[in-house]
Amino acid sequence: GVLHEDLRLLLDTALPPKRKKVVLGVGDAKMGAAVLEELGVQCQTGGVVAELMRGIRLHFPALVRGLTAQSAAKAQLGLGHSYSRAKVKFNVHRVDNMIIQSISLLDQLDKDINTFSMRVREWYGYHFPELIKIVPENSMYCRVAKFIGNRRELSEESLEGLEEIVMDSAKAQAILEASRSSMGMDISPLDLINIESFSRRVISLSEYRKGLQEYLRSKMSQVAPSLSALIGEVVGARLISHAGSLTNLAKYPASTVQILGAEKALFRALKTRGNTPKYGLIFHSTFIGRAAAKNKGRISRYLANKCTIASRIDCFSEVPTSVFGDKLREQVEERLAFYETGEPPRKNLEVMKEAVVEASEVVAEVKRRQEKKEKKRKKREKRRLEALAAAAEEGAENSVMEVEENDVGAKKKKKKKKQQQPEESEAEAEPEENGVEEEEEEEEEEQPLPKKKRKIVVEAEPEEEEEEKKKKK
Repeated sequence: GVLHEDLRLLLDTALPPKRKKVVLGVGDAKMGAAVLEELGVQCQTGGVVAELMRGIRLHFPALVRGLTAQSAAKAQLGLGHSYSRAKVKFNVHRVDNMIIQSISLLDQLDKDINTFSMRVREWYGYHFPELIKIVPENSMYCRVAKFIGNRRELSEESLEGLEEIVMDSAKAQAILEASRSSMGMDISPLDLINIESFSRRVISLSEYRKGLQEYLRSKMSQVAPSLSALIGEVVGARLISHAGSLTNLAKYPASTVQILGAEKALFRALKTRGNTPKYGLIFHSTFIGRAAAKNKGRISRYLANKCTIASRIDCFSEVPTSVFGDKLREQVEERLAFYETGEPPRKNLEVMKEAVVEASEVVAEVKRRQEKKEKKRKKREKRRLEALAAAAEEGAENSVMEVEENDVGAKKKKKKKKQQQPEESEAEAEPEENGVEEEEEEEEEEQPLPKKKRKIVVEAEPEEEEEEKKKKK
């Protein structure tokens, strides 16, 4: 109902000053009402406007300069993608698709486990036919068959293990006695290995089914807590799955929810002009089974009404709680007691007032917990960022230190090289000088030098002493 700021600015700049006399043609009635409310401009929405808008959309690239048909198609595609993404993007914890998939998988698992268990019974029944009557339950039968294996090897020592499986000492003793006097055929070790491996598969499937049921219960408590508190997790999940989503279920009237799942019977009754069905999937709830035969139709209608209310509360509440579901369940219980004993139930208004008060307290507590969690998360994030920053600073300091050490090492190496070069040149010069001096000394010994040459040699001696002093320094 609130007009967008960009649209208001556009209309303010585009319309003339005497805007009350102008009549705008708008394709959407809601937009026309919003423009009239915000700007006081009358808007016309009708067949002619729709045709004009269709023509503008068709020839839009020709009307706008610089816009090609290809770019307009890209813009339309981007708009479609963004719109679809916004429609799909819901809260992760309140996604009902997981419930639909898990309840479908649960039904499939029930069928598969039942079929496989019957196969184990037939297969192992050739060897130990008396076990079927003692242990009628499917999963327990598979465990017992895997534990026993060859019935001829069953003895008193195996009684403790049997008692742990069947949870009954009398049953365990009956199995032992039946194994001693069984009329079944002998079995080869290879067949026994195959039966045990197949029994192990069936047992793992039944354990997985239990885990899946727990997962479904937890998801229903997050997505539809009121509906699951009213009618149970499994029946509520079946209703959501049959409707397609929780939103679709919330849109249904109570009369549709009542016969949801009995569409074949309904259309057959309408075709043959017979009696329409009284209940569909909600028949699996405990309330209808507890009611008398004459009251089953009435209690199913009442229960469908409460299921519709609970689904709408779950769908449109920001913080879903099970308070309303518990109160609605109490109302159904009171209505059952009224049908049986005649005791008048409480009024709906009183119950809903109590539920609103309790729900507000629960929502406040939930929000407080969420705020605490958010604060803790922010603190952890802050500490993590500080630790990362400190680690980065330490790394930078270490890198600077390494660079400085490398520079110092390079300078020292250069100095050493520079010192080594003059030493090498001096060392190279020394043998030459020594060789010259030795030759001169030999010549002096052989021939006496003239006076001038003697003076030069005497003068060279103090220069050599100065060079030696420099070397030592």
